[in-house]
Amino acid sequence: MKKSIHNLIESFKKGNRYSLSKLITAIENGNTVREDILREIFPYIGNAHRVGITGPPGSGKSTIVDRLAVEFINHGKKVAILAVDPTSPFTGGALLGDRHRMNLASSKGAFIRSMATRGSLGGLSEATPFVSDLLDAYGFDVILIETVGVGQSELDVITASDTIVVVLVPESGDSIQAMKAGLMEIADMFVINKFDHEGAELFLNELQSILGHNPHKDGWQIPILPTVAIKNRGIVELAQHINEHRDYLQKSGLLVEKRKQRILSEIERAAKEKIWKRIKPRLDSYMQKNWLEEIEKGKFNPYSIADIIVKELSNGDYQEVE
Repeated sequence: MKKSIHNLIESFKKGNRYSLSKLITAIENGNTVREDILREIFPYIGNAHRVGITGPPGSGKSTIVDRLAVEFINHGKKVAILAVDPTSPFTGGALLGDRHRMNLASSKGAFIRSMATRGSLGGLSEATPFVSDLLDAYGFDVILIETVGVGQSELDVITASDTIVVVLVPESGDSIQAMKAGLMEIADMFVINKFDHEGAELFLNELQSILGHNPHKDGWQIPILPTVAIKNRGIVELAQHINEHRDYLQKSGLLVEKRKQRILSEIERAAKEKIWKRIKPRLDSYMQKNWLEEIEKGKFNPYSIADIIVKELSNGDYQEVE
């Protein structure tokens, strides 16, 4: 491990926020030190409640996250916010920079980090789960993860969160059918924000009707909560339901299962990454030997090449393709 990273980790363990920010940057950049960082912090994770806030663009997710953070802080919780934004085509950074829109949470001492998707299509940055681990290890009680807001494909939040809040608005009534096949089915609770808008009651009835066919998730009664986040209405109730869901997960044993699945996903990712590092040089070697042309001639096919590589990895040797 690089000495600079070692020093950052030691400072991080003492509660230094500058070190936390620098380690997040290292993890986001996919540096070779990422695994070193995660190895060091792993013994300290497992205490934070990770809450995913997802839903279509314009539903007011950032305002809800801002007000929620303040509510949790007012009850003595240490809160971190990960706001995932589209990637700037020029800098590679977060395009919108949600931290600038969360003035209340910032003034109350919440740690806010904007993260760019960097090409990920699942609503989160590829680094989001690892940064969440870092925030967990740092000692935050609640981690609010706001997804980018891309709609139905936004399902990475399932593995990244303990509790999933889906935010909708009355104007999005026409989108319910499209979302029902994916985003709608992952919710632990629904929020109808901007409930002071025209058609809110009708929208609530429609959502209740759709949800009526499956009002439970893992034994949990899925609530529908009206809010007007800009006026701080319904935020207290939302925070209470989030706390109740955590209690339910703990008592039912589902929280342990969720975290086991998260660990299994990380084992799978790490194993694939390590295997790929061994496969890539072989592919490069085969490319130099013009094996693509051999495939076109019918001598090999992609699957026979894959079989050769897997056999090499299993035997620990290197088989030439003649």
